Amino acid sequence: MNHESFHRFPQRLGVLLGIGAVAVATAGADSLVQGAQVAPLPPITSYRSASCGCCKGWVQHMRANGFQVNDAVITDVDVVRRRLGVPTRLASCHSAKVAGYVLEGHVPAADVKRLLRSRPPVAGLAVPGMVLGSPGMESTTASEPYSVLAFSSTGRTSVFSRQIP
Repeated sequence: MNHESFHRFPQRLGVLLGIGAVAVATAGADSLVQGAQVAPLPPITSYRSASCGCCKGWVQHMRANGFQVNDAVITDVDVVRRRLGVPTRLASCHSAKVAGYVLEGHVPAADVKRLLRSRPPVAGLAVPGMVLGSPGMESTTASEPYSVLAFSSTGRTSVFSRQIP
């Protein structure tokens, strides 16, 4: 090493150390981001009749929002609805199960995700009837405001969210 190289060595070492620190910091940030990833969403089993197109639309909505959906086509949704404990007044065209909760009707994926994050002591969520503008019931001409209801195993209900088009 000549005299000139000797004097430049600290500068070169500083540059190399700086590059190394950036590489280590970047690798650390990548592993932090990977460690902070959200757990996968639990699978949903949806029960519907073969003839219901809006139920297919709801399944597509849930899949588009990251859920894996087992689309069970059955002959009598009412039998499943009773077995799941859905109060008659909350009935819609399809029923579903996810992580121990019941979903009745066209419940938006965002509400299902919120339910799974907060884990409230309810039996499930319902959108009674077939509300125009709800997931699977989209329309280019009209939409209705509606409420997503939380319900207990005894049938008590409360508003979980309000959907306003």
